[in-house]
Amino acid sequence: MGKHFGNLARVRHVISYSLSPFEQQAFPNVLSHGVPNLARRFASQVLKVVPPLALGYLIYSWGNQEFERLKRKNPADYECDR
Repeated sequence: MGKHFGNLARVRHVISYSLSPFEQQAFPNVLSHGVPNLARRFASQVLKVVPPLALGYLIYSWGNQEFERLKRKNPADYECDR
């Protein structure tokens, strides 16, 4: 009826290598290399990420405070209405 999904096309001149799952280590050197690498990568990116987020938060909180202030009526506008 047709070719099955895994055999739709014949790819030539492509070589792939793999290691047996039984020869691989699942978490090699996680504590000795992984944790210090994570700390180093975090420290290198924190100064690029935190200032824009802090600025955005300050603008957002200022905007909310200004909105709440502008929602209120000015009592001086209604002194002569008695």
